[in-house]
Amino acid sequence: MGWYDELKAKFILDFVEKDRWRFITNGLQTTLIVTLGALIVGLIIGIFIAIIRTAHDQIGRKELRGPGGLALRFLNMLAKIYLTVIRGTPTLVQLLLLFFLFLVDWDNKISVAIAAFGINSGAYEAEIFRAGIMSIDKGQMEAGRSLGLGYAKTMQKIILPQAIKDTLPALVNEIITLLKETSICGYIGLNELTRGGDIIRGTTFDPMLPLLTVAAIYLVIVMFFTWIMGKLERRLRESDRR
Repeated sequence: MGWYDELKAKFILDFVEKDRWRFITNGLQTTLIVTLGALIVGLIIGIFIAIIRTAHDQIGRKELRGPGGLALRFLNMLAKIYLTVIRGTPTLVQLLLLFFLFLVDWDNKISVAIAAFGINSGAYEAEIFRAGIMSIDKGQMEAGRSLGLGYAKTMQKIILPQAIKDTLPALVNEIITLLKETSICGYIGLNELTRGGDIIRGTTFDPMLPLLTVAAIYLVIVMFFTWIMGKLERRLRESDRR
């Protein structure tokens, strides 16, 4: 039997027989759902934490002495604890803690994974957004306030759009990292893309085709995100020139 016939036989065994290709497609669907859900959760947490941290750093000490200032200082302290704990512990440990301890009553494993990766990604996105916000000239905040806009409106209308544009490459890198980190979902019994390939490997005892297929799918998705980032950066550069 030649190499072509052997490869064809392995392909049929790995993917065609008993519709084993469904492990890959179903796993890919789960991976994309977890990634998208965690991205949304992470963006919400990241923007919220970034605004708290930057507001605390930008407001003067005298303003922090009032009731609102005390609340902001308390929120900033909680944000620092959150960032320290999440960035200082492995993602896998956080996932296991949520699944076996904090969210043990949740029956939906996908929602547990979304919560775990969203909380984890939110810590990194918070620092990305904070760096973007702090890079915007303080005069723009003052200009917005002088026009009668409140802090929240100025942040929403003027500061955040510019910060997001400046942090776009770092955000895309975080999305790519998030996508690849979902490969550990198998530790809580979630059949995502990597586990789907591993199930085929364990059934057919052929590691080559299933794992190479999984790697190729991840690579294609990452290349797609990279292409999208390139398109967005070019459009943003063109809009800046106008």
